[in-house]
Amino acid sequence: MQPVRELINRYLLNDLSRRGLIRKMAQLGFSAAAAQTVARDLQAADSGGAWMEGTGGELVVAQAKAAGARYLFTNPGSFEVGIFDALVGDKDMNMIMALHEGIVIAMADGYHRVSLQPAFVNVHVIAGTAQAAGQLFNASRDGSALVVTAGLNDNQAWSDETILAPRPGYDQKDVNRQFTKISWDARQAGSLPMMLRRAFKVAATAPGGPVYLAMAHYALEARGVKAQILPAERFLFQSRTRPDTKGTELAAKALIESRRPLIIAGDEVWKSGAQAELITLAEKLGVPVCTDRQGFCNFPAHHPHNLGGFGATAEWRKKGADLLVFIGSRDMGGKVVPAGPELPTDAKIVRIGIDTASMSRNYQTDIALVADVKAALADLTTAVDAAATKQRLTSLAASRAAEVKAHTKPVLARATSVPRATTGHSPMHPDEIGHVIARTMDKNAIVVTENLTGKYEAFPFGYRPDEPWYITNTGLGLGWGVGAAAGAKLAAPDRQVICTIGDGSVMYQASGFWSQVRYGIPVITVVYNNKNYQTVRHAYHSYKGKMTATGSYPGMYLGDPDIDFVKLAESQGMKGEKAATGAELEAAMKRGAKSTRDGKPYLIEVATARYGGGAESTWHGGFKLKA
Repeated sequence: MQPVRELINRYLLNDLSRRGLIRKMAQLGFSAAAAQTVARDLQAADSGGAWMEGTGGELVVAQAKAAGARYLFTNPGSFEVGIFDALVGDKDMNMIMALHEGIVIAMADGYHRVSLQPAFVNVHVIAGTAQAAGQLFNASRDGSALVVTAGLNDNQAWSDETILAPRPGYDQKDVNRQFTKISWDARQAGSLPMMLRRAFKVAATAPGGPVYLAMAHYALEARGVKAQILPAERFLFQSRTRPDTKGTELAAKALIESRRPLIIAGDEVWKSGAQAELITLAEKLGVPVCTDRQGFCNFPAHHPHNLGGFGATAEWRKKGADLLVFIGSRDMGGKVVPAGPELPTDAKIVRIGIDTASMSRNYQTDIALVADVKAALADLTTAVDAAATKQRLTSLAASRAAEVKAHTKPVLARATSVPRATTGHSPMHPDEIGHVIARTMDKNAIVVTENLTGKYEAFPFGYRPDEPWYITNTGLGLGWGVGAAAGAKLAAPDRQVICTIGDGSVMYQASGFWSQVRYGIPVITVVYNNKNYQTVRHAYHSYKGKMTATGSYPGMYLGDPDIDFVKLAESQGMKGEKAATGAELEAAMKRGAKSTRDGKPYLIEVATARYGGGAESTWHGGFKLKA
């Protein structure tokens, strides 16, 4: 059979014509009919793809383009020469370069979160791989589909002690393994397209997440390599898994018979495009909806059924909840060991979603619908309609909704009204900053935020194309926002993108402004400059120790010297201005909008008031190298 295999391989590599294959098979003793059948089957199997000869790097770029990649997010290196040589003259793959691997990952992450398509990345061998870790952590926590590639200086080919290679006895793919769905090494040039297809497939298949592929530099640089390039439709697939009928019927019955049900919505709602189905179910049954640790706005922010974050529902929850329905949401937990159960111990719990690893990690489950959220909600709504009369459902929804709206109406009124106590000050309170941005931004702006102590109650975040979107990460690893906003704008070039970010966060990623300017990515960046790591200070103060007693919070004050963010941006070619009052910020937002309409990014530095315990402290220790 070996001669036959060789003939088939030559045919697939285009070294042998169909006629030549049939002739040589006849010489081996095959009948004409048998040879014709083999040729026909091979031709059918080879349809929908193309065989290509080139360098390993050219094959990688070709396969990435066939997978749908339009951008390569990268920081280049000498051991990836095969890839970058392949980009020369290529008009279909745009290289978006950042000056640090963390920003590279953040840009790709932002691109994925808005487009929901896998993003293509290349970083530099072992050191670049390690430097990407912080933002790869954020991407892995939120299941972002990133295909992260890197060069590989092989420490198993000859010397195991060499520059920019894994340390002796270790593999490069192990560096960030905990932050990926899977990681591979590739050393054979001919296998690179196949392994890249595998990476795209694994990253994009729900539940999504980053993958990592390290490719030996000699494989990328190899010439005269032949391999098949397949189009995306032949290896990328998304199916909407439906829930089992019995479980769906039980969940519908529980929702109808429950005394006080509560829905907890998570990011699978956004990723599956199930917002409309969630609204329909919540309104049909009068059920309130809250969120927990969300990276998207999974339920409209100003909907009368929205109770806000799970912790913010405390007043409503005081009367009890006998049914909790987790829809595409993680289980509770993940902080320190709680003093008591975070969920009512006597409540029935229903979980709906595709990510079984995030279900019931800490608390019980009574009914599980393992399915695509959009498909599951559609089936669940149908089951609800079948389980009760229209009159009963209408009556049930009215009584429940009355209680929910009585709770949310004053909350919504406070959120949308101008806060008198926190307005008109300089530095500005985050409340006022939020209101100014909300009323001056485009109606369909995308707000990318890395600012935990900002205030966003005034923003009417939704999910429709004509509503503003909210994008953040739940990993909380600093250094994400500037890059993520650039990626978001690349994914949605016709929508306004605003990055709201704290001053401390900016300094993890300030060189991201350079990338925005170089590639004409017009983002408005609003820097909340309160000269403080405020989130951390809140934690320090709540400890009620010596820091609280003395007002001395080590490492929290970011003044002395003060950072001039406008000059920082200007040094990289970006224009900006400072604002210290509401009127100044409103005027600055309008100038920023005009700048971005002209294709130029813009920075606004807002003098921001600190709040909470220890806000007045500027202590930072008295050490000086030379007194």
